[in-house]
Amino acid sequence: MHYKIAIVGGGTGGISVAARLLRENKGISGQVAIIDPATKHYYQPLWTLVGGGVAQREVTEREEASVIPEGAVWIQEAVKEFLPENNQVILDSGKSLSYDYLVVAAGIQIDWHKIKGLKESIGKNGVCSNYSYDYVNSTWESLRNFKGGNAIFTAPNTPIKCGGAPQKIMYLADDYFRKNKVRSKSKVMFVSGGGTIFGVKKYADSLNQVIARKEIETHFKHNLIEIRSQEKIAVFENLDTKQHVEMSYEMIHVVPPMSAPDFIKSSPLANADGWVDVDKFTLQHNRFKNIFGIGDCTSLPTSKTGAAIRKQAPVLVANLLSLMQKQPVVKEYNGYTSCPLVTGYGSLILAEFDYNNEPYETFPFDQGKERWSMYLLKKELLPVIYWDGMLKGLM
Repeated sequence: MHYKIAIVGGGTGGISVAARLLRENKGISGQVAIIDPATKHYYQPLWTLVGGGVAQREVTEREEASVIPEGAVWIQEAVKEFLPENNQVILDSGKSLSYDYLVVAAGIQIDWHKIKGLKESIGKNGVCSNYSYDYVNSTWESLRNFKGGNAIFTAPNTPIKCGGAPQKIMYLADDYFRKNKVRSKSKVMFVSGGGTIFGVKKYADSLNQVIARKEIETHFKHNLIEIRSQEKIAVFENLDTKQHVEMSYEMIHVVPPMSAPDFIKSSPLANADGWVDVDKFTLQHNRFKNIFGIGDCTSLPTSKTGAAIRKQAPVLVANLLSLMQKQPVVKEYNGYTSCPLVTGYGSLILAEFDYNNEPYETFPFDQGKERWSMYLLKKELLPVIYWDGMLKGLM
């Protein structure tokens, strides 16, 4: 099999790029392959609100076939190996696929297995996570069943998709506990492998005010390493002292560590940390010039969000089309990303920033303030923009 353009990954990045390529160059219809074994496509940013009980899990799921753009060929297989010197990928079936240009949009791997006891306990007995369609309903169940005690919300010390998500569900939980009159007999704790609440000072200052108002206890540089669900004990490693710290819980929302997919880590495309090694401005691979990368699987030093992909896709497509026409690759991505930080039912801080961790805001007002309008943007408008805009190559 040979295609002019092969796209590895049929998630947000892969579909956005394919749709935009086919819109901007009708001549490549039938010559674009999307390689992905998944049968379903998910709008994951809404899972915070599913876990908080204000959205239904089912509205976040569609058939993968329904988002494949017209003119693209869907190859429903996984990639086993990259052979960039030969312009080939090897599929799980053993077949090889050759290409003129390659786009790697393989997303991020969730490493549930790296926390001892998590796989056995996730989804029951107060152990929940919004990071999977299979488990997100268990978060809402845990909130409804909570009668007091310790409610722990974790974040790992690895890059993760949507860096704000570990704390968003915590703020919703705090609201819910207050409404249900159990907050006074509860301790809400944010226990994070990171060093701060947020990497951009403007928004960190606002979030610290939220934490103070909600009387949330924070522990930074504490990485979850084990769940002992029979005893309801979580074990953390203090990253400074390397000591193990045990904390009891009645409910614990776990954000597992994440990494580049294994088939990328072991490939010639990876940098020393396992991510697809691309130029942070042009998204072109640093060694193989007919290869580009987008989204969570790349080495781009920005938060891994769908909003980042929305700004990366036009840059990648423009540069790929330039390369195909033997023109210089000059379009640049400035590191823009966005974290819609839900701070409660009906309030949200819309954090938008660039590579320099400087605010890069859309609206003509102070986005460091909690707003009902921005909560509505996340809940009602952004899903429409995703399904009807981004995935169709329109924005």
